[in-house]
Amino acid sequence: MTKSFTQNDLVRYIYQEMTAAESEQFVQLLHVNPLMMQEYLEVLETIEQLDSLLMEPSEKISTEIKNMAQSATGLEKV
Repeated sequence: MTKSFTQNDLVRYIYQEMTAAESEQFVQLLHVNPLMMQEYLEVLETIEQLDSLLMEPSEKISTEIKNMAQSATGLEKV
């Protein structure tokens, strides 16, 4: 019996959350199903783009955190 794979399975494969047998079946599916392969590549690209984003707090937030850390009690209102 052939297992039907979903988008959730695609994510499980990418994050290596499948059993060895499931992974093997999924790789076989990628070889024969161009739509699933395209979706796989798109998800990988999206993950790569998200990983490359640098997220930093605003200068105001950083300053307020530093001020709180330097205060005597750290409980002053911001």
